Amino acid sequence: MSESPISCQFENAIGVIVIDNPPVNALSQAVRAGLLSAIEACEANRDCRAVVLLCAGRTFVAGADVREFGQPPSEPYLPDLLNRIEACSKPVVVALHGTALGGGFELALAGHYRIALESAKVGLPEVKLGLIPGAGGTQRLPRAAGFNTALQMATSGVPSAVAALLECGAIDRVVSGDAQTLRAAALSYADELIAAGAVVRPLSAQTVAVSGDEQQLIAASRAALGKRARGQQAPLAALQSVTNSLTMSFAEGLAAERELFLSCRSSSQSRAMRHAFFAERAVSKVSAAAAAKPQAVTKVGVIGAGTMGSGIAMCFASAGIDVVLLELSAENLQRGLATIADRYADAVAKGRLTEAGRSTALSKVSGSCDYSDFADVDLVVEAAFESMAVKRDIFAKLDQVCKPSAILATNTSYLDVDEIAAVTQRPAQVVGMHFFSPAHVMKLLEVVNAAQTSAEALATAMAVGKQIGKIAVAVGVCYGFVGNRMYSAYGREANRLLLEGATPEQIDSAMTEWGMAMGPLSVADLSGIDIGYKARSERQPPIDDPLYFLPANRLAEAGLLGQKTGSGFYHYGDGGKQPNPQALQLVRAAATEQAVPQRSYSAEQISQRLLAALVNEGCRILEEGIAERASDIDVIWLNGYGFPRYRGGPMCWADEVGLDAVLATVEACAAEPGDRYWVPAKLLQTLVAQGATLADYQNH
Repeated sequence: MSESPISCQFENAIGVIVIDNPPVNALSQAVRAGLLSAIEACEANRDCRAVVLLCAGRTFVAGADVREFGQPPSEPYLPDLLNRIEACSKPVVVALHGTALGGGFELALAGHYRIALESAKVGLPEVKLGLIPGAGGTQRLPRAAGFNTALQMATSGVPSAVAALLECGAIDRVVSGDAQTLRAAALSYADELIAAGAVVRPLSAQTVAVSGDEQQLIAASRAALGKRARGQQAPLAALQSVTNSLTMSFAEGLAAERELFLSCRSSSQSRAMRHAFFAERAVSKVSAAAAAKPQAVTKVGVIGAGTMGSGIAMCFASAGIDVVLLELSAENLQRGLATIADRYADAVAKGRLTEAGRSTALSKVSGSCDYSDFADVDLVVEAAFESMAVKRDIFAKLDQVCKPSAILATNTSYLDVDEIAAVTQRPAQVVGMHFFSPAHVMKLLEVVNAAQTSAEALATAMAVGKQIGKIAVAVGVCYGFVGNRMYSAYGREANRLLLEGATPEQIDSAMTEWGMAMGPLSVADLSGIDIGYKARSERQPPIDDPLYFLPANRLAEAGLLGQKTGSGFYHYGDGGKQPNPQALQLVRAAATEQAVPQRSYSAEQISQRLLAALVNEGCRILEEGIAERASDIDVIWLNGYGFPRYRGGPMCWADEVGLDAVLATVEACAAEPGDRYWVPAKLLQTLVAQGATLADYQNH
């Protein structure tokens, strides 16, 4: 019999209930049952005149127990438990430290008084899992903090510092110090309440204070959610539930909240967002590095002071790691260092960084024009021009100057890491670390496990990724790895649709309406049409197909490179982004030249074709062992390519709509004459035949 995660002791006239369920004191069934027993014991003890509820460890309750996600609920149910705590006849003081999130914050709101460490944060992040609070959070918070604060917290899921809630009355006291200080302050507060004859004050018995501008706040919130959370159900459900607190009794609001919660929980969006939650935690489990111990990395070298190199240097400096930025041109080096300084200054100006934080980060960055300054670094990240000849030359030099234990990483987006590693005498120490632009902002990092990469080097690259705040995903060697290889298939079909008669506006609109952050042709304009053009020209062997990315190639050759030249698939001027007749003329001329039959497409046909291309290529990647899990592919697309989180990633989406439906689209495209790319992946065919899912499949 395991020990209970709840203890209840009586200190004078105070019942002290402690939750001790490491690591984050999640509200498991054992915690809920223990809390119910403890509150009943306090109620029954005649000498007990107040209750203090607090948590051991580094945080208050940080939410539900993720191990119970997707499982049938078990008693006591959280709403019932919180109602019982609130109904306690003795004042309940809840003491908060660390983070009180989701059910943890709802637990705090069920108490009668709240005291917190000044460093604590509270929040209702359920919308990030496609849910809303389901245990009274949308009804108690408006009564505690006011309608506007509750509306913002419930619809955004963003935690709030307790100082802000002290001002509106949701937190009664804030103290500085540590957990021991908080415990003493909470007991003292309970003593004061006893001495003053304080009564219980259940939020359920209160009404929401109104100011008269609630309808304007609701309208503004709805409009903002239409942009910020486009296509998502949960934020609108949270908006509705908080709004109910204005017109419904507490009991009615609680019942309506529960209905909305259950509706969200059963939705495909919540399944997808919960899938994403678990997928991002699974990527750290890499079979090829399972038994390896990462090397310590305290000093890093970065080659290239351009946009990417300077961003990568910032990643390390912001994490407190010393970094040497190398450029052979002193002028380019100074430009790169100035870019870093400007970015940090901008972060300070926008309130994202303190002046002290800026100074500390800048002190971690030094510049050099001499490879010998890499003699003592533990890791080098090369971010030079995307040319195999250039990269091979750099790695040959690094192999000569870096210490034997140093790991050499390339930031290549497409090139063969095995070929780069072959010029060194340490191929076991060579990995890919593919950052996404802007590197100091984007969370994704593809860690490329080359043919001879050691388990220790792979483990180190993964650990470093986590250390600098990235979501690191291990991938294998192939052209474009996982993300860009799949994006090539996606972009290929977008370009083919252009040749067949669709317009850039139709294609991009179909994909953004489906949920993508941007359409593929707008992305090409933003990143620069010449970038993909140069990558394709470097590819060996080249694609022997005159139609392959033909529209993009024609635009690049005409100097229409996207936003940086004012024209690409669209025209950019004083009127903003507009259709570009010149681009369309070039595309139509290319289609005529190649005798491409013209046709019309619906938005659904466009989106299903592009998505099927993604999934089919993703299945090939799994077949080849380039990715370990389908969910790893989803993480890459969610964090690097603007795939909507409420769809879960391309492979999760495929499972949701049915692999048989995806295969049918692939087979229909394969039946078109002359289309060589639509051979169904064997894995896709096998899983459909077996009635299995991509979630069931894992490479070992």
